[in-house]
Amino acid sequence: MAVRSPERTRLRRPLPTATDLVAVAAGGALVASLVLPADHIEEGPVLCPFRFLTGLPCPGCGMTRAWVYAAHGRLEESLAVNPFGVVAMVVGLALVVAVARARIRRAPQPDLDVLVRRPWALVLVGAWLAYSAVRLVTEIVAPGTFVV
Repeated sequence: MAVRSPERTRLRRPLPTATDLVAVAAGGALVASLVLPADHIEEGPVLCPFRFLTGLPCPGCGMTRAWVYAAHGRLEESLAVNPFGVVAMVVGLALVVAVARARIRRAPQPDLDVLVRRPWALVLVGAWLAYSAVRLVTEIVAPGTFVV
């Protein structure tokens, strides 16, 4: 009877891909949004380097607070700080589920290069950047108009 070498009996697990890493980051952000207290999220320090240096909102300003509010069921407050936070949260959750499902089934993972080139993704990113540009210009022209 032939003895199998330890190398042949090991399960070969595929190396993490960029999609895996983005899904892990999204999963971590989702968990953090559940753990952080929504009642005190406005009291924290400014974490955004752009806003810290300039005092102006970047395209992502308000995303952390939006995720925390949404995770705690405070949708109105989430939409007020950044309406694209809820959208990003849903996309992140969908990616985590899709990657986990593919890993469990040992099926091909979603290809981020293909996903980000879809028309709906381009329209969504364009709308987010347009919103961010309007928010930035409004803050320059009339400071304090946008709450970020």
